[in-house]
Amino acid sequence: MPVVVIANPKGGVGKSTLATNVAGYWASQGHAVMLGDVDRQQSSRLWLGLRPEAARPIASWEVQRDLIVRPPKGTTHVVLDTPAGLHGSRLKEVLRIADKVLVPVQPSIFDIYATREFIDQLADAKGADRRGIGLVGMRVDERTIAADQLRQFTEGLGLPVLATLRSTQNYVYLAARGLTLFDVGPGRVARDLEQWQSLCGWLDQSHG
Repeated sequence: MPVVVIANPKGGVGKSTLATNVAGYWASQGHAVMLGDVDRQQSSRLWLGLRPEAARPIASWEVQRDLIVRPPKGTTHVVLDTPAGLHGSRLKEVLRIADKVLVPVQPSIFDIYATREFIDQLADAKGADRRGIGLVGMRVDERTIAADQLRQFTEGLGLPVLATLRSTQNYVYLAARGLTLFDVGPGRVARDLEQWQSLCGWLDQSHG
């Protein structure tokens, strides 16, 4: 059962946007998906509450006493959204069950420095050799100096940049309705789906 953890200690980088759309992609492929949320803000759980009954089902993960517990019976794919400031024993607990880690990063110097330190922690964590790690650029305008800085940063990491996602109201509009790019007609979000192609291919690969 693949478990993807969406993590970055920096707040506001788009973790919940990434987590919900990863869950939406797997659900669109017919998988039994669970979306867990260990962030106290419970953004992903709120999003699940908005999801229409007609949409492909995504189960929630009941977290008891702030502990990670077993996913619901029948689950085949797990996406775990995490809080800002994730570190120490909590980070180790999350990584223990992770097959893959997606690290969203925005093209700002503050996000870049926070992400650099976090990636070092991931590399030092137990089981790092079996865990797939990928970066996703969030709210990237390719025409900006900030985008160039992000490219320079990622080139030196030795990790795959799986996607650079543009800043668009499509994510905002869909999130407010409990939906993802993969729940609407492809023609409405064609440019965004194109940016997800490599990321979706990586999600479907086996690691470990």
